[in-house]
Amino acid sequence: MRILCIILFFLVEISYSVSAHATLHIDITQGHVEPMPIALPDLPGGSTGSDIMRVVSADLERSGLFRPLPQSSFIEKITAQTTAPRFADWRQISAAALVTGSVTEEGGKLRVDFRLWDVYGEEQMLGKEYNTFSSNWRRIAHIMADAIYKRITGENGYFDTRIVYVAESGPATHRTKRLAIMDQDGENHKFLTDGRFLVLTPRFSPNTQEILYMSYAGKQPRVYLRDLQTGREESLGTFQGMSFAPRFSSSGNSIVMSIAEGGSTQIYRMDLGGRRMTKITSGIGTIDTSPSYSPDGSRIVFNSDRGGSQQLYVMNADGSNVQRISFGDGRYGTPVWSPRGDQIAFTKMSGGTFYIGVMRPDGSGERLLTQSYLVEGPSWAPNGRVLVFHRQNGPGQPTKLHTIDVTGYNEREIVTPLDASDPAWSPLLP
Repeated sequence: MRILCIILFFLVEISYSVSAHATLHIDITQGHVEPMPIALPDLPGGSTGSDIMRVVSADLERSGLFRPLPQSSFIEKITAQTTAPRFADWRQISAAALVTGSVTEEGGKLRVDFRLWDVYGEEQMLGKEYNTFSSNWRRIAHIMADAIYKRITGENGYFDTRIVYVAESGPATHRTKRLAIMDQDGENHKFLTDGRFLVLTPRFSPNTQEILYMSYAGKQPRVYLRDLQTGREESLGTFQGMSFAPRFSSSGNSIVMSIAEGGSTQIYRMDLGGRRMTKITSGIGTIDTSPSYSPDGSRIVFNSDRGGSQQLYVMNADGSNVQRISFGDGRYGTPVWSPRGDQIAFTKMSGGTFYIGVMRPDGSGERLLTQSYLVEGPSWAPNGRVLVFHRQNGPGQPTKLHTIDVTGYNEREIVTPLDASDPAWSPLLP
């Protein structure tokens, strides 16, 4: 059984009835959204209730869609006996939404219940109860934030997730690069490798329990598969040339990667069950790399110099029907298909500046979200709403992870203990 399933083995979720008339909603299809004021009192029941709401508040605020109100402004004191709040008290401080509930701890077990209220409609919008181990309080907080986000926006949340990335240290001429993993908010940070070998481009499996990456362990760079539960890692093959830029299919049963050999770089698919390799691009002297599957597994986006400069192309999963989709100024790279299937994120290099952008799968609607001396390596949150990438603002400056909304608003740094690059966002945890 996978480790995350073990962690939540005793998690029980109970949903309360919700009024059919609740209408509080954030329309996030607009370009810029005014954050919704929300009241998040500490859950009665000890310090864990305060800790949980601190994490819920941070998650919602960081999304840019919510504005948690200061607790010093609260008029009503929420207790474990509070059944329905005094809505007039919360309207007086301009709260549009309110969360109440309680926490009970006993014998290493934790019970958390909460209710989400529409303050102006005076209705309960959502009610849930969670029963788990006390050590899981932080995950419960992220799950609560996801539930609130989904109920108000209508879209899935992304807070109960992790990010794997490359942690960097040392001088520019001799960088130490280690795999590291953390919660999406930077907590529960852990190094996965010791830095003896250079590592690049980690990628999560759909089940969140394995990662692919390129390592310089041994005499030749090659793609490795690592089990996050056991720490076991294995090379996915020794080839004539360097293997790199791996990514899982949406099913997790196969991967795509690039292999450089004889002056050209081509994309291959590997069946993970039988380790059978299939070459899916071809060309003499061309570089085809950075493949990424569409969510339904039917197509692949990649970048190639086959047209004379580095551009984005889309093809069927078997390599047929190759079509160029990028036509703007500059060079395009590191494409990655949105979990929704409606956008492709990419890195663009033009006029000495790097950009993170998105476009539709047919190449239309290109939008540049952010720019700098170096911004690169976008990866999607599982709801297709937010991107993580790495940023360096100038030569010799630190390289840091940032997130940005797909509209181009609300760019935030994720604090890491070392320089950081090559991030990959996990799906929602099981």
